[in-house]
Amino acid sequence: MEQQQYTPTRPRVLVVDDDPTVAEVVAGYLDRAGYLVDRAADGPDALARAAANRPDLVVLDLMLPGMDGLEVCRRMRGRGPVPVIMLTARGDEDDRILGLEVGADDYVTKPFSPRELVLRVESVLRRSRPSQPSGHLGAAGLSMDPAARRARKDGTELALTIREFDLLAFFLRHPGRVFSREDLMREVWGWDFGDLSTVTVHVRRLRGKVEDDPARPRLIQTVWGVGYRFDGSHAEV
Repeated sequence: MEQQQYTPTRPRVLVVDDDPTVAEVVAGYLDRAGYLVDRAADGPDALARAAANRPDLVVLDLMLPGMDGLEVCRRMRGRGPVPVIMLTARGDEDDRILGLEVGADDYVTKPFSPRELVLRVESVLRRSRPSQPSGHLGAAGLSMDPAARRARKDGTELALTIREFDLLAFFLRHPGRVFSREDLMREVWGWDFGDLSTVTVHVRRLRGKVEDDPARPRLIQTVWGVGYRFDGSHAEV
């Protein structure tokens, strides 16, 4: 029987879970779906493996012994953008919000279908690698280079997560138009289902990075009862 040859084109996924059964099942499904899988059972091991071989995506359990998943996510995000799907054993909304606040791109609540998780992985990776980046975008002191995945405000580089970058790029491409949270989830995340608080949290985080006064947003405006609108008309480009 021929041994499967790993190639650099196979996306690398790091699975971090202290439950060996869950980790084995998830890793098995991802391997069969064509991914190169690394496994870690705790936070320090996960950070060491991510430093040695930077993953294309991390599946990260929230409830890890010692260093929890939130701290692992913070430290990984501190090293640079990497998509993260958080696993949580509880359906508590606070847990989900905390995961999104530290930069997770999605979450899955245990017990979950491994096949659904694979679909989530595929979706997040697909959206994090646009196949045909558009030209430069800019308005209201903001400038973006989608191909280089870099954004600046008044010449200063912004530290955006992958999803924050995609959300800002979408707003810049559609100034003045109002989008519901369902619209944004479909267009930016590529999902026709999911918890809409994901959008709410990312809009709040993005405002904190692009608005002069996040408490009184002028760029990303809330249209009550409808959704959000980007308005750069009041500021100079």
